[in-house]
Amino acid sequence: MSRSKDAGTAQPAVKKTAKSPRRRARELALQGLYQWLVGGNDIASIEAHLADSDSFDKVDREFFIELLRGVMAQQERLKERLQAYLDRPFAELSPIEAGVLLLGAYELLDCPQTPYRVIINEAIELTKGFGGTDGHKYVNGVLDKLAVEIRPVEIKARRAARSPKTPPRN
Repeated sequence: MSRSKDAGTAQPAVKKTAKSPRRRARELALQGLYQWLVGGNDIASIEAHLADSDSFDKVDREFFIELLRGVMAQQERLKERLQAYLDRPFAELSPIEAGVLLLGAYELLDCPQTPYRVIINEAIELTKGFGGTDGHKYVNGVLDKLAVEIRPVEIKARRAARSPKTPPRN
């Protein structure tokens, strides 16, 4: 009987971090936007379908509804704001990239209580989880540029807090 060379060696445990209710809300909102963008489903059927999902009890429901309804109601405004930073017409984006960008733009514009870095990081994670191989890089670049336009004071304050203080000259 032969033993594999790895037998008896302990493998490090991979620790998965639990998803926050807000992360789950963003994921479900993205799924709803996908149903809307690809299938043309209306908001009532999307909400009913997603409310039946197994993970809905772990979702920040108010945030989910705010995101889904807010993006759908303001889609034209959001697309206009995003288009300046896209390298192609909005209609040519993949449905996942389009949905993530709409969510990110909505949060940057209408959720000032959420730091811009959190919004962008969440968008990157959504794109990594649901999108194509390098879609997260594209989403990051677009939302970074949009954030500079929408939240210049917040970005300037964050950069100032990170930069080392130079001592005064004598």
